[in-house]
Order: sequence, then C-alpha cells, then structure tokens
Amino acid sequence: MDYFVLTTNVDHCFQKAGFDKKRLFYTQGDYGLFQCSEPCCQETLDNKQVIMNMVKQQENMKIPHELIPICPHCHKPMTMNLRSDETFVEDAGWHQAAERYSLFMQRHHNLKIVYLELGVGYNTPVIIKYPFWQYTSENPKATYICINR
Repeated sequence: MDYFVLTTNVDHCFQKAGFDKKRLFYTQGDYGLFQCSEPCCQETLDNKQVIMNMVKQQENMKIPHELIPICPHCHKPMTMNLRSDETFVEDAGWHQAAERYSLFMQRHHNLKIVYLELGVGYNTPVIIKYPFWQYTSENPKATYICINR
C-alpha cells in the first residue's frame, strides 16, 4: 500500500511500530537528535549513544558534567531537536523528508486517497488538520477520517 505519515510526534513511535522511515515526516523535530542550542548551524547529531552513556553513568538522577553534549562547531550546549521557538534546526534530513512528503502529495493529487487523522488536537492544527480538510474539500475522490476523543 502506498502511504505517507505526517506527524507532529517527536518520539519515534511510528518507526518503533515498523513504519518505513522514508515514509515519515516528523515536522516538529526528533527526540533522537541533538542540535546546537544557539544554533550556530543547521545540523543535527544522532544522540542514541550519548543518551545510552548518560543512562549508564547517572547517579542520583545526575550525569557527569563531561557527558553534557556540546556543539562540535561553537562549543555551546546541545539541546533536543524540538520545534519550540525560532531556534529549531531544519537539517538536511528534515528537508529530505519534507520533499518526500511533497512528492507523495503531488503523485496523489486528485486520486482516490484517504486522509487519516489520528489524535490530532488543536495545538498545531495548521500542520495536519487544516491541510487535510483543504485537500479533502478540493478532491471529490478523497476521504477524510478523524479518530480522536
């Protein structure tokens, strides 16, 4: 089945559930990545090994100071790749995922398609909810399904 997942979740649950990473667009960031807190560049770093080391070496819910990640470019502290303000880094991977989503949408323009919205609230409706409504209203072959409380 041809599908694509657009999500504001940053927790890798779609990947953990077996979805193909090339069919996912995490628009709001990725908890698996660090970015410079400044940010001095539009790069992210995989943080799995760093986090695993922190977990192994923590004592009393604290980690050794030398494990605090710093930017390899400007030496400022690193932070999670999470869209919360103007410092969010849209790295090459983010842009590639955005392009794959855009190409998917172009390929399915005016075709029979289902826009399945799962648990999308009103914190950021302009990312998923409102566009899905618009796509459905513009395409008589489209079906919009919302599953939410």
